[in-house]
Amino acid sequence: MARMKRIISGGSAGNEQLTAVVGTILIVLLAIEGATLLQLRSLLTVHAFVGMLLIPVVVLKLASTGWRMLRYYRRGEEYVRRGPPHVALRLLVGPVLVISTIVVFSTGVALLVLGQTEGTVVGLHKASFVVWAAAFGVHVLAHLPKLTRALWTRAPGIAMRLGVASSTVLAGALLATLTLPAADRLQDQATSHMGFDQH
Repeated sequence: MARMKRIISGGSAGNEQLTAVVGTILIVLLAIEGATLLQLRSLLTVHAFVGMLLIPVVVLKLASTGWRMLRYYRRGEEYVRRGPPHVALRLLVGPVLVISTIVVFSTGVALLVLGQTEGTVVGLHKASFVVWAAAFGVHVLAHLPKLTRALWTRAPGIAMRLGVASSTVLAGALLATLTLPAADRLQDQATSHMGFDQH
């Protein structure tokens, strides 16, 4: 049973590969999301759509990273052998990235639900985005050299990992589609309020 579980999961190499696959998807989607900031008032619907699409993908990335951390601190042999991330990434960048990610997405969802384009929540969304962008930039630069190697790792269970990643993107697309009417309403409101700035 343990051997079968190992074959399916791929162990620490499989976890690293899943994290890399999801990370690559995130980089692409976040690049699109970032591009909307150049003309946010006219692209707010796209911004909200991609933001909602990102939520399940971000959750999967946090889960795969959290699993690695849990297995390392519980002294899982393979995970210990691979070693921990750099101490600055673990103790400073990681926590800031996780907290700012939660705040950015929760305030974004709140703005969509409340239909607001100005006020305190908008301010929190913008401020948390600035913190998140800085932490994310450091995180990507630190892990980019290992990304290609992790993507092409020969670990058992690659089909399952690609299936999980694809299903997560589809779940995000479904969520984004379901919330599209709210995004359209926000777009209409933003267009009528000239005071709604870019991030």
